[in-house]
Amino acid sequence: MVLLIASVITVPAHAADEDWQEAEAPPPPSWRKEGLIVIELPIRTSLIFGVDPSTLTIGPDWVVRYVMVAYNPTGSVNAMYEGLRCDTGEFKTYARASEPGHWNMVAAPVWRELDNTQSATRHALALARQGACESHGIGARTVAELIRRLKNPRQDP
Repeated sequence: MVLLIASVITVPAHAADEDWQEAEAPPPPSWRKEGLIVIELPIRTSLIFGVDPSTLTIGPDWVVRYVMVAYNPTGSVNAMYEGLRCDTGEFKTYARASEPGHWNMVAAPVWRELDNTQSATRHALALARQGACESHGIGARTVAELIRRLKNPRQDP
């Protein structure tokens, strides 16, 4: 399992299918802070990260799209509408919000490598490791299965 998880971040972008094209991302979905699937970060932080399960989709382009919500005990909340490419170990932020229903679209979203040394990408990497990705692919065939995996991540022996 550890080797499979490590492969999520070691696949160079050029190793993916050269004919791959991203499908048009749907508009940012509505989200809620309640009912999040908490994403366990390997590095201690004052923020709690969670995915709103109602926003999870698996696109025809094999991009897992979701809303990641980050909040702290003092009440500040931020959300990111993102896409995750398991085959290349990359993610993209399409939009950001500090309250439900008020999205700010990213002007020119770009795919970025999942990198544990960059604080801005740790939450996406943790999502991939918690069950969104497995080896060089998505960790589930359906959204329901993906939600189940995220809620009950495999434990390393």
